[in-house]
Amino acid sequence: MTAEPVPQVSSTAADTVSPTTTREPGWTAALRERLARMLPITELLPTRQPAYVASWVYVFGVVTIAALVWVLISGTVLAFFGAAWWHISPIGHFFNSIHFWSVQMFFIFMVLHLWGQFWGAGWRDGRARTWMVGVVIFLVSVVTAFTGYLVQQNFDSQWIAVNAKDAVNGTGLGGLFNVTNFGQQYGLHVMLFPIGVTLLVVLHIIQVRSRGVVRPIGDPGQADDAGRAST
Repeated sequence: MTAEPVPQVSSTAADTVSPTTTREPGWTAALRERLARMLPITELLPTRQPAYVASWVYVFGVVTIAALVWVLISGTVLAFFGAAWWHISPIGHFFNSIHFWSVQMFFIFMVLHLWGQFWGAGWRDGRARTWMVGVVIFLVSVVTAFTGYLVQQNFDSQWIAVNAKDAVNGTGLGGLFNVTNFGQQYGLHVMLFPIGVTLLVVLHIIQVRSRGVVRPIGDPGQADDAGRAST
C-alpha cells in the first residue's frame, strides 16, 4: 500500500488562509490596523455621497471649514507682523479686515450648521460624540473670538476688556485669565485657542467620515444605497 503524496502549500496561500501569521507584532501595528478598520481610505476620501447631502443644510459645515481656513491664514499673517502693523499699514488694514470678516462668516455658518443638526437630530444613530464635539468647538470658538477682540488694541478692545474684567473676576478666574493683559490674551489668541479649535475640527471631520452623514428625519435608509451623488 503506497502513501499518497501530500500536496505542498505555498507560503502565499498559507498566508492567505491564516492571516494571523502575517500580523506584525507591536502596539503600532495594532493601532494601524484599528485605524484602518475604523476609518478606511474609502470613507476618509469618498468619491460618492448620499443624494440628500446636496441639500444646503449639509453645506453649512463645509462653508464653516472654508471660513476657518481663511481665519487661520489671515491670522497667521497678522501674528507675524504684530499689533501695530494692522493699525498703521494699509496692507495690515486689509488683512485685519479679511480676518474680521472671515471670523464673522465662520460664526454665521457654524451657528447655521449647529441649528440644522439640532433640528435634524444629528446625534442619532450613534453620533452623540460627534454632536458633543461640535458643541465644544462652538464654545471654544466663542472664547477665541473674545480674546481676539481684546488684542485689537483700539478703543472698542479697551472698553470690552474693562467691562469684562469684573465679570471674569466674579467667576473666580481673574487670577488665571486677566483680560486687561495684552500679552496674555495675545498668546492665548494666536497659539493655544487656534490650535485647540483646529484639532477639534479635525477630530469632528474624522468622526463624520467614520460614522457617515446623518440621514434626514423620516428617511428609511434606502437613500444610503439608492441615491448617490458624485462628489
